[in-house]
Amino acid sequence: MSEDPVKAAQAASFDAAADTYERARPGYPEEAVAWLLETRPRDVLDLGAGTGKLTRALVGRVDTIHAVDPSPNMLAQLRAAVPSARTAVGTAEEIPLPDASVDAVLAAQAWHWVDTRRAVPQVRRVLRPGGVLGLIWNVRDESVPWVAQLTQIMQGSAAERYVAEDRVPQDLGPVERLTLRWERPFTRESLLDLVASRSYVITATPEARAEILDRVSELLASHPDLADPDSWRIPYRTAAYRISLA
Repeated sequence: MSEDPVKAAQAASFDAAADTYERARPGYPEEAVAWLLETRPRDVLDLGAGTGKLTRALVGRVDTIHAVDPSPNMLAQLRAAVPSARTAVGTAEEIPLPDASVDAVLAAQAWHWVDTRRAVPQVRRVLRPGGVLGLIWNVRDESVPWVAQLTQIMQGSAAERYVAEDRVPQDLGPVERLTLRWERPFTRESLLDLVASRSYVITATPEARAEILDRVSELLASHPDLADPDSWRIPYRTAAYRISLA
């Protein structure tokens, strides 16, 4: 986890909001998951697995799924969804797996939280020769005006900045990229849950959190592009990266 105390506190905040995170966060497009697994790994580590949004997409595709996350509450959600996964509390900086134990390390919505100086040697250690590091994020498409306004209300996230600035390490080995655009239907309740599941909102004071959620409700009630609740869909970009570690 990052040595920045504010960033570390935000990363740790998800433990207290595991239920909301599980309800609110989307999974990953089938095409993106298939692309990450093109090297046909047998044993895979889902690093920073959270409640298992990516983990459940690995079932039936690989022989063994290891799921590691620092949050016991998030892992409890994961075990309920994917009982076959081998779970362990841990971090990218101290991966609780033996040397050369997996063919791929995948990190979904998580790599921007890690201290790469400590995490990269750990990833190299647990990967077998020819192994792959796969990174993936879902980010909202802020080219849509109401989505840009939503971000102004609830603040941009570390993940969105990481992807926008293309901070994926270039010195580990060849980097392949995939970007997909898709949409997800939502309701007022599910959007409020999505906002409430973000680290900035989780760590806000109760008064600030209530104000953010009130402003989101006002956006839904007033923006002309959201006049018909039956047509509400939130646009996403999925950014995936596949790195063959040199």
